[in-house]
Amino acid sequence: MPIEAPFSKYKKNNLKIYIAVCFVFAIILAYDGYLSKYQWSYRRSFYEKHVKDGKADDTMIFNQMAPFFLVALAVILAGRFRTVKNKKLLADENELVINGKESISYDSIQKIDKTHFDSKGFFLITYKGKDGGEVSCKLSDKNYDNLAAILDELVAEIS
Repeated sequence: MPIEAPFSKYKKNNLKIYIAVCFVFAIILAYDGYLSKYQWSYRRSFYEKHVKDGKADDTMIFNQMAPFFLVALAVILAGRFRTVKNKKLLADENELVINGKESISYDSIQKIDKTHFDSKGFFLITYKGKDGGEVSCKLSDKNYDNLAAILDELVAEIS
């Protein structure tokens, strides 16, 4: 039965938080930069403090420009979230599949270095690449959940 290690929930949740924070700050700064000039605005005092004789100071200019960059950053982070949300490791009977793209057969694995797995949360796999050279792959529990089960499966298949 294949063992699956999905992309880290911690990193996915952090991306969601960063996206939300970017949107919230974009809204707040846009309100101060564009809507504070109206009489009905709750931040009219901000406008009066930072606009003298119809000329905006650096703070007002920042509040007018920053929302565009924050929304752009939120879109970039959403794109990153979309690319990583379905990443996973899959250890089946014959090979280890990384993100559905790279597959490492158990026969080609030469060494598994798990000395830092307990303390730092990663292990290294050294295997023969398609060109015949040695390739090293670092797998970290910061990037994947359920990595201990994958490591146990790899050790059992190699032994």
